[in-house]
Amino acid sequence: MNSRTQGYFYLAAAMVLVGSTVVASKIIGTGLPPFTATALRFAVALPCFGLLMALTGARLPRLDRRDWLLLAAQAIAGSVGYTALLIAGLQRASAVDGGIILGTLPLVSAAIAILLLGERPGKATLAAIAVAGFGVWLMTRHAAGAGGDSSLAGNALILGAVLCEGLFILLNKRLRMPVAPLALSAVMAAFGLAFSALASLAEAPWTLSLSVPALAATAYYALVPTVGGFVLWYAGSARVRGAEAALFTALAPVSAVALAAGLLGESLAAQQLYGMACVLGAVAILGTARARR
Repeated sequence: MNSRTQGYFYLAAAMVLVGSTVVASKIIGTGLPPFTATALRFAVALPCFGLLMALTGARLPRLDRRDWLLLAAQAIAGSVGYTALLIAGLQRASAVDGGIILGTLPLVSAAIAILLLGERPGKATLAAIAVAGFGVWLMTRHAAGAGGDSSLAGNALILGAVLCEGLFILLNKRLRMPVAPLALSAVMAAFGLAFSALASLAEAPWTLSLSVPALAATAYYALVPTVGGFVLWYAGSARVRGAEAALFTALAPVSAVALAAGLLGESLAAQQLYGMACVLGAVAILGTARARR
């Protein structure tokens, strides 16, 4: 197996793990409140990132106050906001819908860049955003018929989680001093633990009867997709071009939907399949346009 093929394998495995976070979050939501689960996730992941930094010799660069504030904002959005909203959304909506909405992240990031950074979109970007939006609308129609207001609210929360992750990407571009991926992950875990632990006080976690499946799913989320997914993604991206790596993000919603159907026994309605096809088609349009550039 040559280096590029190994890279493809690592990237595919990383995105399969990312997709599995939807199923894990669905299980977590049955036994733990969102902020408590988020705090537990980072409490498990932080020592692992610290160990990886020690083994690799990774260090934090010297940052000014502005960059530290941006890192804190990134943690609130991409670490705490994303995880808590995803769990809260999946308490109300299906994991299948959650997986499909997760696939809109590249399009949401592009839309945020257009609206907040003033980037000029190309025709392919606008077409991809429109196709993905149509796919989400199809799922919204299905949610309205299947689960009523609860499913619609759940889908809105999941879309909010994707928006938080898009803001994370946007804020990372505003850093004056670039931070290496491993150091950034460790900082996000540390800030995420601090902010989510503070927010979890409102959930009175000391009064909860802890669910073993939810705790196991939280440990899985922290160790396998968070830490293991990080290692696989950067091992893969070091072996292929950036445009090729970006295309593998389309595997995350496919993984999430397949695992939701296979492990949770959720059914796939025609409108959900059409919605997933639209989202994957939109990601392919965007990825092809970037590869050409």
